[in-house]
Amino acid sequence: MVVLVFTTHQSTGSHYRPPRRILLDMNLSGSLSPELGRLSHMTILDFMWNNISGSIPKEIGSITSLELLLLNGNNLTGSLPEELGYLPNLNRMQIDENRISGSIPISFSKLNKAKHFHMNNNSISGQIPPELSRLPRLVHLLLDNNNLSGHLPPEFSEMPSLTILQLDNNHFDGTKIPASYSNMSKLLKLSLRNCNLQGAIPDFSQIPNLYYLDLSSNQLNGSIPQGRFSENITTIYLSNNNITGTVPASFSGLPKIQRLSLSNNLLSGSIPSTIWQSRTLNKMETLIVELQNNKLSSITGSTTLPLNVTVRLQGNPVCSNISLVQFCGSESKNNDNSQRLPNTNTSVCLPQTCPPPYEYSPTSPAPCFCAAPLLIGYRLKSPGFSDFHPYRDTFEKFLAPTLQLFNYQLHIDSFICEGPRLRMYLKLFPVYDANIKGPSSFNMSEIQRITDTFASWKISNLDVFGPYEVLNFTHEYDNYPSPRFALSKGALVGIVLGTIAGAVTLSVLVSLLMLKVHTRNYTAVSRRHCCQSCATIITTGLTSKLQPVCASNASLKIDGVKAFTYGELTMATNNFNSSTQVGEGGYGKVYKGILADGTVVAIKRAQEGSLQGEKEFLTEIELLSRLHHRNLVSLIGYCDEGFEQVFFSYLDYL
Repeated sequence: MVVLVFTTHQSTGSHYRPPRRILLDMNLSGSLSPELGRLSHMTILDFMWNNISGSIPKEIGSITSLELLLLNGNNLTGSLPEELGYLPNLNRMQIDENRISGSIPISFSKLNKAKHFHMNNNSISGQIPPELSRLPRLVHLLLDNNNLSGHLPPEFSEMPSLTILQLDNNHFDGTKIPASYSNMSKLLKLSLRNCNLQGAIPDFSQIPNLYYLDLSSNQLNGSIPQGRFSENITTIYLSNNNITGTVPASFSGLPKIQRLSLSNNLLSGSIPSTIWQSRTLNKMETLIVELQNNKLSSITGSTTLPLNVTVRLQGNPVCSNISLVQFCGSESKNNDNSQRLPNTNTSVCLPQTCPPPYEYSPTSPAPCFCAAPLLIGYRLKSPGFSDFHPYRDTFEKFLAPTLQLFNYQLHIDSFICEGPRLRMYLKLFPVYDANIKGPSSFNMSEIQRITDTFASWKISNLDVFGPYEVLNFTHEYDNYPSPRFALSKGALVGIVLGTIAGAVTLSVLVSLLMLKVHTRNYTAVSRRHCCQSCATIITTGLTSKLQPVCASNASLKIDGVKAFTYGELTMATNNFNSSTQVGEGGYGKVYKGILADGTVVAIKRAQEGSLQGEKEFLTEIELLSRLHHRNLVSLIGYCDEGFEQVFFSYLDYL
């Protein structure tokens, strides 16, 4: 079953939040329609992790209210439209993992509210526009795995907010790393792996909070600067270059260092053992020092390796000393942190059998119980560490309160390194309730709240974790396992979809298609002219279809789209009797209704403050009427009677 979840917010006068749309990971195909540009009040377009092809319509640049453009994980081609640079409120642009080509438009330098550019894993080419340095709020610039060329813009050092610059696997034509990059005071991560860079390594010791530096697989030469790195540094990759000179003693005493990789260079002289002797490790921490294939001749200081420390010296003259087998012996195949790392179960509960789809909660202090967890695929896109183990507990304690959960409700099932990224699988368990006899599940409102938190990008990661993305979201509910969804708000065929979790008693989640736009011109008096409040409709079931409830005053004619009167709406719900209410969300209350012909429908009646302008409403109707997918509801009617705007659908499971 494909599940759509509609994220809504209560309207509070002037603080009303414009509409936001999530279209789940549903293997949808097709292309994005230019008519998306007509959705002038949209704040989020999200189509992550589908099979959308074609180019990005330039008309999206007309949606001046747009804040999040999330199109990653599709098959989009063509170039980036210059018009996207005309979005004055854009905060996040995620177009990574597509097949987009061409250059980055200079107009993107006008996106003054942009904080996140995630454009990695495409075929973007040409020079990175130096004009991007004008962006005052840009925090993350991820352009790795493209075909960029030219030089690294030295002007990037002037960016006041940039914390992550990730440009791995591009072709910068043998140019140098600008010396000005050592002045990037806010930088937390600099990753320039395999970029065909030459010249000397700048002195990055002046960057106060640098966590991660990767300059490996280039053609850098000269010696390593002697300055001492930040106390926060966890990872230094300088391998596969032409670096000469000695190993700096300043690598000693770095309190959080996890990985120091200097292999396959031309380093000579002695190795200071204080690099690993001065590092105090707990049982969850490791230190890997890679110095293979250099010209190193000796070790200064103790040759005793502390627990959890690995030093690799194969291919150096020092390995002629047969007593250094712990440094020069064959390398273990299991030291690489890129393998799948299973969860460590700390449960003290005795094994027991739970009926499907429930499973045993592995955590305490809650008593052991069977529960149906929410399963979440979660990925850190640019973390500031090379080994997650020491940060696992910090991550759990950080994320659980953000989701309004107790720590015991969050469980990391497994995690795996994917190059510079870290994929993990989370299980969220319902709270333990001694009054519940038998297995436990999240109720629908809890599922909606958790989904909304992820979908709204409300999780502000600690700096060391960097930006995140949700890859899928699965819950097993009353033996109805639902497929994953990618937290995204996108648009296909000019459609913007929202979804909301249905009533607690439903065995299948409901899907909602609707666009809310606040229009201040609608006064309370004018609302009372017709329905006193407007209604919109949700559905349960796999092939439900939306139907109208009240009549329209507008001249819109679309095949299959009908109009009903408000009187029919009140008849269907016994004048919105409370006994027919089956749910409630931020947009309004949901009622079960029965039409004159016996059709059972779900009717969502909006509260005051949730009306759209007539033009936007009719535009939405026209666009929604074009959506066709076996797992999505199809619009076949609407209501625009006076100031009423209504959708509704068949309700197959009530």
